[in-house]
Amino acid sequence: MGDPKQETRRFADWDFAALQQSRLYDVLMRLPLLMWSIFLALVTIVGLQQYVRQSGREFPDVVYILNIVMRLSVIAYLVVIAATLLVRGRPAAKARGIEPRISALIGTFLLTVIVLFPRRELSAGAEIVSTLLTLGGSIFAFVILTQLRESFSIMAEARQLVTTGVYRIVRHPLYLAEEIAAIGVVMQFFSLWTALILAAQIGFQLRRMRNEETILTEIFPEYPAYRERTVRILPGIY
Repeated sequence: MGDPKQETRRFADWDFAALQQSRLYDVLMRLPLLMWSIFLALVTIVGLQQYVRQSGREFPDVVYILNIVMRLSVIAYLVVIAATLLVRGRPAAKARGIEPRISALIGTFLLTVIVLFPRRELSAGAEIVSTLLTLGGSIFAFVILTQLRESFSIMAEARQLVTTGVYRIVRHPLYLAEEIAAIGVVMQFFSLWTALILAAQIGFQLRRMRNEETILTEIFPEYPAYRERTVRILPGIY
């Protein structure tokens, strides 16, 4: 007879592997981000209502209008994330180990803590720059999500290889869009601590890209050729 402990461990490993491939596991993994996206969208809607109510402006200026559009674009972006989570397909493969999951979670959620810091008073020029960065990044992310559709994921997973649209040139345009918006948001809460948080978040995002490319290379034979003719984030730079 074999060692009972080894048999139990082998059964547990098999059982968890089987669970990971089940529909139930896939649904459960979608719920946290789905609920978080809906929550953030509702919070943004409430903030927009308060901003409009408290402004009391009969003739809004440019900064006021940009702030309204910025909040609307963030709401649209969060709604698209929720929709893609609902319609996306099950992954064909996932990165192995705990590090890709930790990097994905930290890269996704770390920046949200900056709203706990005091908001910084900005000059009119800085306010416009911050708003344009947040607005531009959010709109860019919205467009990219509509191109990704069911291939969108948080963890390093392989569903379908998207090589059309922006992806003909850049392999990870969604990360670029998110960081553009993130810089605009951090400007509104700028301090040494929020700058360090942004730097750490960018580091985890870079790690996520490498993890994603590893699993995509394993699953899609055409990925190495695609990688050779594209850039990771910025044409001519990286």
